[in-house]
Amino acid sequence: MDYSLLLAFLGGVGVLLLMILALRINAFISLLVASITVGILSGMEWSTIVDTVIEGMSNTLGFVATIVGLGAIFGEVLRQSGSTEKLSRVILKLFGLKRSPLALSISGFLIAIPVFFDVAFIILVPVLYALQKRTKKSLLYFAIPLLCSLAVTHAFIPPTPGPIAVADILNVELGWVILFGFIVGIPTTLIAGLVFGKFIAGKIHVEVPEDMQIEIEKKEALDPDLFSVLALICLPILLILFNTLSSAIWKDYTSFWLSFIQFVGHPIIALIISTLLAMYLLGTRMGFTKDQLQAMSVRALGPAGIIILITGAGGVFKQMLITSGAGKMLAEQFSAFNMTPILMAFIVALIIRLVQGSATVAMITAAGIMAPILDSIPTSPMGMALIVLSIAAGASGFSHVNDSGFWLVNRYLGISESDTLKSWTMMTGILALSALSIILLLSQIVS
Repeated sequence: MDYSLLLAFLGGVGVLLLMILALRINAFISLLVASITVGILSGMEWSTIVDTVIEGMSNTLGFVATIVGLGAIFGEVLRQSGSTEKLSRVILKLFGLKRSPLALSISGFLIAIPVFFDVAFIILVPVLYALQKRTKKSLLYFAIPLLCSLAVTHAFIPPTPGPIAVADILNVELGWVILFGFIVGIPTTLIAGLVFGKFIAGKIHVEVPEDMQIEIEKKEALDPDLFSVLALICLPILLILFNTLSSAIWKDYTSFWLSFIQFVGHPIIALIISTLLAMYLLGTRMGFTKDQLQAMSVRALGPAGIIILITGAGGVFKQMLITSGAGKMLAEQFSAFNMTPILMAFIVALIIRLVQGSATVAMITAAGIMAPILDSIPTSPMGMALIVLSIAAGASGFSHVNDSGFWLVNRYLGISESDTLKSWTMMTGILALSALSIILLLSQIVS
């Protein structure tokens, strides 16, 4: 074993954790400095380190920046048009009060596809409060199913940023990630959301906080067409899926129509089509002016820009491991443990998640570490998609006090830190382990 490369890797990870945890420096800068540290400690030439930073950033951002940017604008249009509230109201009415936890799970599952986790939760918090006041049940009875479905979709189903970033770093087709994301996500939501939610609600009774002020923008009453909302949410997913499946089924067949399907089903084209349709159907047709739509787009790109830059820095970290040779060394060492790539990816992501808190940073960092390792392990496209999901599962597990999501839940549910650990943290742990179990089972079927 080359101990200098092991020292370079450990030094890079150590610098990353020091900057994020102790110095509280932004993850984008921290990942870049950690990458450069790997290059220096591994003995790379100065010019090669700079070239590797540029190469890693450019290779990653070409795809991810476009997808995340379009997805952010798409989600903001849905949010501002009142589409998310309309969708949740209709689903609740359809399922009725007795099945409201299931209705909330379905609402969260759909809404979190185009809308970021924290935004979706804040939008739907008033629904939780109304249900608790009406039924007198514990607020956790409604909140845990919703939170679980939001977390599952946010981690497992593109075009949310996390799985897009991991899939790009590992060079995995999004269509397979989407397909297996649904297969893994639905039973995971049932177990960690509905079953555990009912259990924990019986142990901890939580009422609506009296002093809670809902920080939601006041909008004029809007009534978007439900069919348009559902069609717009499903359109990019179906186009990407159709592209992946048609390419797999007719891979030796060429025609104009197959080429056209592959064109419109490419994630970038699919999201351009969906975003433009959303801006027209839920924007222009509902009375939004061009200036208002422009403002929506600008506002959406703020948080998206942060994710894009962190993803690019994750690509730099991956490229530095490859160029320095540290990635090859890691692959050789991990192979000695005789551990499956799925389990290895899960453990790496979970450790990073526990240490530094952010699920997105954990996913991107774990993908950067796993990419050079997976290069030496022959894996099918479907197997690679399952590895993407195992990283997402590990990065979603056991959220605690160093995660902003922990405090978001703590604040809006008005519960103590202890009860947040018993409910939210435990739910994310069950989510991660349930998803891993399903992924391992699927790996035996598709391998």
